[in-house]
Amino acid sequence: MRPLFEWAHRFLHLGLLRCASLLVPRQQRGEWRREWRGELWHVRQACAPVGSGSRQGEREVTAFCLGAFQDALCLRRAGRLPQPPFAAMEGTARQCVLILAAALAASYALALLLPGVRAERSQWPRKVNPNLVLIEQAAASDYARPTIAPEQFRAWKARKQKYFDGFAFYRVTRETVETESLTSGTDSRTAWVVGRASSNLFSLLGLPVRFAEAGAGAGDGLPEVILSESVWKRKFGADARVAGMVVRIGIRAARVAGVAPDGSLSLPGSVDAWLLEPDASKGVGGAGYVIAHLTPAGRAQMWAPCVRITANAPDDAEDDLLGVALEEWRSTPGTLYRFAMFLALLALPAITSVSLGESSLNPGKTSWSQRLHRWSFLGAKIALLLPIIYFVSLDMAFGWTTLDREHAAYIQLVSTFGLCLFGLRWVLKDQRQRCPVCVRRVAHPAHVGQASRTFLDWNGTEMMCMGGHTLLHVPSLPTSWFSSQRWLYLDTSWGFLFAGSSQHIP
Repeated sequence: MRPLFEWAHRFLHLGLLRCASLLVPRQQRGEWRREWRGELWHVRQACAPVGSGSRQGEREVTAFCLGAFQDALCLRRAGRLPQPPFAAMEGTARQCVLILAAALAASYALALLLPGVRAERSQWPRKVNPNLVLIEQAAASDYARPTIAPEQFRAWKARKQKYFDGFAFYRVTRETVETESLTSGTDSRTAWVVGRASSNLFSLLGLPVRFAEAGAGAGDGLPEVILSESVWKRKFGADARVAGMVVRIGIRAARVAGVAPDGSLSLPGSVDAWLLEPDASKGVGGAGYVIAHLTPAGRAQMWAPCVRITANAPDDAEDDLLGVALEEWRSTPGTLYRFAMFLALLALPAITSVSLGESSLNPGKTSWSQRLHRWSFLGAKIALLLPIIYFVSLDMAFGWTTLDREHAAYIQLVSTFGLCLFGLRWVLKDQRQRCPVCVRRVAHPAHVGQASRTFLDWNGTEMMCMGGHTLLHVPSLPTSWFSSQRWLYLDTSWGFLFAGSSQHIP
């Protein structure tokens, strides 16, 4: 009866292993079945050899077979685990470059689709005419308060001037504006800050108006309205069809002629829309602002951003005025991007080492083509990462049509700085962990040594190139004799361990 008892246990154990193998993924099933059967033989020889008849030994062999189910379940769960984000970027150099190229294409395509980004990229220059001054009363304590009466403006314009060859006048009022929705067709009434300006204001400023041709009236005699960029985005969703629309400002109808940039009009008043009236200088109203264009002689006298001006009033009395230069440079998205990138380069050494550990490379182990490949890969990552950051920052800043230019500029500046800082940090960290031979990320980190023996023996992390080329040693605490990472090149005797790796180069 004892041999029959032993054979029954043998069949039971083999059946348990076969059932456990059914839980293993199909590609690994045969290999794990052979592994378990080999281990079963060793366990049986140690615990229940043939003819022993030990029940305790058979129970231990059965426990081993039941443990195979735990191994199978672990393998099955590991096969179902999702790959970590950007795991492919840690693989071969080609995979990393392809993923960066795909990210660049996606960010650029999004920039082409977002109307706010399209409008910003095709925007006008940001530099105001440098020969312009804002004229105000010298006794005025508030720069934003209008101080020039329309009669005074008419008197200056009627006389030949030595220092000025052009004048424009505007005054700011709060008006009820009735507009029509571009999508639903319904009317809405809102209160806007309207600048009633002379018709030559924008030509004097030297600023082109977006959609000016599309908004030209068909000889209907209606005055023109220039919307501010913030109102265009907030009220009309940055829709180009707004050009040519008829709106009602107070009791007057006017035609939208285009959109003016928020960032290029450094004028007081915070105007939502500009109503251009040919007879603005003849109209009756309160005090306003006067913009004057300097002649060469006037420019020579403008020795400071703010100078005193003595002029004749309408009653031939002398007026004490002040001329404030309007020359103000407004940054473009490209300039903000370059400035933020410069700041990120300055801050980069504070969060990571900028060294790639090149002193540890052995020129005898790497050919010139391999070194060229490694440096070309580093250049390709940087060349793809920088435009990705530029388009992503544009998408984040100008993709929201409800934001004005000032808030969008802040978003672009902060996002560009953060993306550049941590993006370049990733580039350097990734490059430091790339094998100098096959440019593949080293893997399987293992801690070597003890922290208490840092100054007596090596203590740090060891990682291995799966192509069988190198070992990377990274110290836990940099010391005077081991301050940076080191590459240990493996000779050909290690090749048999990596014979099945497609990355092995003999």
